[in-house]
Amino acid sequence: MSVDYSTPAVEMGMGPRTRKNRARAPLRLSKSQLSVEILVKSPVWNTHRNAKSAVRRIVAEAAAATATTAGELAVVLTSDLAIRELNRRWRGKNVPTNVLSFPTQDTALATNSSRLLGDVVIAYETCEREARAQHVSFVDHLAHLALHGFLHLLGYDHVAAHEAQRMEALEAAILARLHIANPYLGSQAAAEA
Repeated sequence: MSVDYSTPAVEMGMGPRTRKNRARAPLRLSKSQLSVEILVKSPVWNTHRNAKSAVRRIVAEAAAATATTAGELAVVLTSDLAIRELNRRWRGKNVPTNVLSFPTQDTALATNSSRLLGDVVIAYETCEREARAQHVSFVDHLAHLALHGFLHLLGYDHVAAHEAQRMEALEAAILARLHIANPYLGSQAAAEA
């Protein structure tokens, strides 16, 4: 049995990611074999009771848009303090961030029958600050961050300009399916000015 002891979800108290200790009742999205475990690891998320449903909706929409029909992922809803520690440990940046993605690197865990995609971790306080600063609803911004993290698990990136354009266009199209405004319109206008 393969075990991945080094994922951020493990560090946050979920236990090793193995086939035997997967989530007891993972969410099954439509008729696909995609399962999503959403873990609330900070009480600050209790103020937004619809956070889990927003994450479920956007992951389901992203899976449909990218033809992702199988796999497992964990979405961890946590605090700035916890994500700051993950960011320091995994990226060498001792500051909180909005979302971190940790694609599974172990090919033994990424089998065709039940592919572990990885973990997405989202910080409440940063999400809330950014939503307020961008004048968007908290839930819409949360959906964008969950989508962004999910796409990173699938291999999308934004290091190079052409990669960023491709990823941002896909994000905007998926968000539009849920009637969420394109989060990049404001940043594109500012860049062109």
